[in-house]
Order: sequence, then C-alpha cells, then structure tokens
Amino acid sequence: MKNPLLHDFATLHGTPPFAGIGLEHYMPAFEEGIARLRNEVNAITDNTQTPTFENTVEALEQSGALLHGIESIFFALNHADTSDEMEAVANEVQPMLTEVANDISLNAALFGRVRAVWEARDAREYTPEQAMLLEKTYRGFVRSGTGLDETGKERYRALTTELGQLSLLFAQRVRAATNAYGLHIAPTDEARIADLPADLRRSMAEEAARRGADGWMATLQPADFEAFMMHSADRELKEKLWRARLTLCYADGAEDNREAVRRIASLRVELARLLGYATWADYTLEESMAGSTTVVEGFIDELLVSTKTHAEEELREIGRFAAVHGGAEVRQWDIPYYIEKYRAAHYNVSDEEIRRYVGLDDAERGVFELAERLFGISLRRSESIEVYHPDVRAFEVFDADGSLLAVLYMDYYARPSKQGGAWMTEFRPMFFTADGREVRPLVSCCFNFGKPSGGSQARLSFRELETLLHEFGHALHGIFARGRYASLTGTSVYRDFVELPSQILENWATEREFLDMWARSVAGEQIPSELVANIRRSKKFMAAYQNVVQLSYGMLDMAWHTLSAPVSDDIDPGAFETAATVPTAILPRVGGVCMSTSFAHIFAGGYAAGYYGYKWAEVLDADAFSLFEQRGIFDRVTARSFRDNMLAPGGSEPPMVLYERFRGRPPSVEALIRKMS
Repeated sequence: MKNPLLHDFATLHGTPPFAGIGLEHYMPAFEEGIARLRNEVNAITDNTQTPTFENTVEALEQSGALLHGIESIFFALNHADTSDEMEAVANEVQPMLTEVANDISLNAALFGRVRAVWEARDAREYTPEQAMLLEKTYRGFVRSGTGLDETGKERYRALTTELGQLSLLFAQRVRAATNAYGLHIAPTDEARIADLPADLRRSMAEEAARRGADGWMATLQPADFEAFMMHSADRELKEKLWRARLTLCYADGAEDNREAVRRIASLRVELARLLGYATWADYTLEESMAGSTTVVEGFIDELLVSTKTHAEEELREIGRFAAVHGGAEVRQWDIPYYIEKYRAAHYNVSDEEIRRYVGLDDAERGVFELAERLFGISLRRSESIEVYHPDVRAFEVFDADGSLLAVLYMDYYARPSKQGGAWMTEFRPMFFTADGREVRPLVSCCFNFGKPSGGSQARLSFRELETLLHEFGHALHGIFARGRYASLTGTSVYRDFVELPSQILENWATEREFLDMWARSVAGEQIPSELVANIRRSKKFMAAYQNVVQLSYGMLDMAWHTLSAPVSDDIDPGAFETAATVPTAILPRVGGVCMSTSFAHIFAGGYAAGYYGYKWAEVLDADAFSLFEQRGIFDRVTARSFRDNMLAPGGSEPPMVLYERFRGRPPSVEALIRKMS
C-alpha cells in the first residue's frame, strides 16, 4: 500500500492526509526521506562545476524537502496527539535525524563549496534574502563543527546525538508525570471544594470517574491547576497541588529528571567549549538580537532593579489584604487566590465574571475579526480539510484579494495525549519549490483549555483569552510569510524576536473596542464598559510581581547555561536553582522544590539561554503597540506596515533592521515600564 507520507502534498492547496497516516508509515517514510536527502547532498558535492549560489547554497536549502515535511508532521503530532507507540518511534528516529544532520554539517567537501561561494560573495549582487541565506548557511557550518579535526568531529557527533535523545526523554517524562498526578478529594470532603467554579468541579468529577474513583480529582493540567489555585480557599489542598507541580520529575522513580538536567547542562558546556565558546549561552546568543551574555544579564538586571521594589510593595499589599480577610502569612500557593480576591474587592473584577462574557467560539470569532479589521484577511472554516483529532478545527485563510494565504488548524482542548501549555507550530512553512511553485504554509495553534460537557461553549479566563491572542499572533507570523526559502520564512527568526508578533496581539485583550465586537454572555448581554475599564485598571496590579517571577525564570535559564564546566553528580538541581535565583527572591523560600526538572522550555525546547526573550520581546511589543495607541488600535496603515515590515519578511533581514523600519527608531524600554506602573 502506498505510504501517504510520501505523497507530494506540497502544493498550494495540499494538506496532510491525516486519516490515512498510521504508525506503520513513519519509519519507512523517514528512511526514504533520509535516503533522498543524502542523494541530493551527494549531487551537490559531486558537481564538478564551479560552486555558485544557485548550484550549492540554494541547492542545499532545497534539499531534504520530503524529509522536512515528514518531520514537521510527525513531531507536530507527537506534541499534540501522541501515544506510547508514537514516542517509541520518536526515540528510534531521533538518532537517525541527528546522524544525517551531522553528516551534512561535517561534510568537508560540501563546506568547501559553501565556503567558496562565501569568499566570492563580493563578486556579485545578492538580494537581501539571498545574502541572508548565504550568511546563515556559511555560519551554520562554522557553528556546527565543520572546522574540527576528526577526533573533535566524532565527539561532536556523540554530544549532539545524546543531547537529542535526552531532550526527547525529558519532555516525555514531564508529560507522563503531569498526566499521572491526581489529588483525590473524597465525596465526604465535598465542602472543601464548594467554593470552586461549577465547571471546574464538573471536570474534576469527570477526571475522578475516568480514573475509577469517586469524588473529585485535581490535576496538574495547566487550565485546571490555575483555576484551582485561583479559586480554592483550602490552603492545605493548594499547598499539596503546588508542591506536586514544583516537584514534578524531581523525585526517585521512572520520571525523575534530575540526572537529565545535570547531563543536558554538562553536554551543552562540553559542546560549546568544543566549538570554541566559553559557555552555551555565549554560543547561543551569538545569533540573537541581544548578541551576548553580557547584554542579556544586563537586561535582566535593569528590569529587575526597575521593578523589584514595586513588586515587594505589591506583595506587602497582598499580605495586608490577606490578614484582614483571616489569612495567615502569604506563601506561594496563596498568591493566585488573594490576587483574585483583591481584584474583586478593589477593582470589582473577577475571573468568573470575565468568563461570563468570554466564550471560546465568540472569542475565536472576535480574534478572526480583529485580523480582518487590521489586515483585511478572512478565515473560513473548512469541513473538507482533514484534521488529526476530532476536536481540531481547520480554516482557510484568504488575503484581501481572495488569494489563499494559509491553512490554519486550531486545537483548543486539553487531553492526555497532548503536551502541556500552548504553542504554535507548522505542518509546512511557506517556500518556493525548486521549479518555482509557491507553497503556502499550514499553521497550527495548540492550547489546553478545559473542554466543556454537553456541547456548551467553553468559557475562557482573561489569561486564556490572552493566550488565544498570543498564539494567533504567532500564527499570523507564519500566515503572512513571504520569501523563497523555508529556513528564512515565518517564525524562522531569532528567539528573542519571535515572541514580538505574539505578545503584541495580547494588548487588544483590554481594548474596549475589540471586546465590544464579540464579548457576550450566554444571554447575549454585551460585556459592560465598566468591567472592561476595571480589567484595564486591575491588570497593572501585581504586574511588577509577575515581571520578577518571569525574570527569575530567565535568570535560572542563564545560570544553567553560563556554566563553564560540567555539572557535578552531587549537585542537586533544586539547590542550584535556589542559589541562582537569590536576586529575584521576594517570598520566603520553600524547601524541597525544583522547577528545573520540568522546565521543558529550556531542557526540551528551543529556549536554552533564550528564556529572557519573552521579556525582551515584551519591550518590543510595548514600544510597537504604542504606535497603534497613537494612531488607533484598528489603524490599517499601521497594521499594513507591521505586516510588511515585521511579519512577512521572517528571517530574511536582521530583526533590528525590520523593527526600526516599522517604528522609525530603536525600541525603548520606557513603554514597558509605563505599562507595568
């Protein structure tokens, strides 16, 4: 039977045939894709003609199209709808992919041709996109061990292979541990959860039944965990749940990640030093807007100094509020609850009141209408496009002239087969084929919202609304992609720039004109203007505290990745974490906890030495949105400039060049400080 993964769906309208893809198809497809890639690379190195941009650099960029398509589908599904069998395939194929990538990056003959083109670059004119591809290709070889001797190359192979396997294992353990945990509340203890929202109690009862238990089950799934911590007055239950989250994969057992943390950090140190860098951060940040470890550490320190005192005062205010309302000394597990109570008391706004007006279907319609008003695009749901899970919705995205821009998949609900959090990915980026065909992107947004029962519309918290806008902002970055080369289009940009398109869209969540378009109660009542005003006022409360929390994550990331020597086996990740984040400690420390062992962003994702990028992009987004505030939040001219200068070019030009082209000047931190104060 024909393997559906080997079908050429890289056409303008082609989408993956999900219904026909089975587990048995992946390994044969990967093997065929790898074989074709090797043949395509051999054709480049066997070429006896003088190396040129077209026959070497562009040919290399276009090689491996089949394999890249298979990888995109497989790993996107492995994150969104995995199984034990699929993870077994991932474990088997990861070393194969690392091997072929190393065979290419360490290929002396191939690099010789690339270097010849690089050294002759002044002899011809290049478009900005071509010049960027040439530079990226050349530097990619230099940064991937091609200059090492044979002993060094063998060590490079071993290090990258082990890192790939460990990162995959790290993520698998986090997912398994998250799914396994449950805090059981017996029927006799119903009074302990009486203050929880009805939807949360219902989902907890369904989870308990699914596990064969009576009563209710609190889990670590993000939406349910956050709602429980926000609404439960039971400090004992909250502490148990909080400690479970902060000890995830931090104990003896099958899902223990302590050694993985030490080993990944140590391997990165050795790999960086092998390539001539003092630390992994030095290696990584060479290709970033920040440019260096010194700049990042200075950036974190600057933001911390400017907000820590305010954050401490916010905590004192929460402490005073808790004392008046009969609470004991405020600890970490109390913060979400008292923030919610404080906002209700002082700003007349609560999470449950917001949920009344924020239905998922309505919010989806509102976000799509926002894109239409800003950029002139339209999104139409398609029942004919195959999806990989019944909960997934597929949309065709059309430009103002009626041309197809992309296909967008929206995957909203949490399930055990999906990793935690929210993210945007692509089943296919935008690019041109070797024969000149334009291929538009297939973009996917994944969330972990609670699925409602009985066919009712899911209700979102304010933070979930921001998350919807955030991931849709990433989607727009992919949807508007323009260019010839897949490695430079869409979100293929520096890590500390990629969060700008997503974070800027969150600003519309507090804009009355946007909410008025769609926010309605079940009875059809429009969201009150007073509630919107209260949301805007309340959003600044605890903003400094949340900033310090985010900075602590960035500081922890940098601590692990500015190590200049391997991590000793007797180093406890929790103790390391405590020492690394002393400057951001504004609450009494809690012993025996550790987030590093479940910090998938930096140990299993692409944010190693890059987590600061969320705050870096927040500076950019605050400064960029201030232009919309000056000209109007639906101003088409500003939106068009943002699309043309910030979204469409992808990584074809340096991000600071793109930013200054849009804003007319470098970014300023002042807008972010004003936003928080």
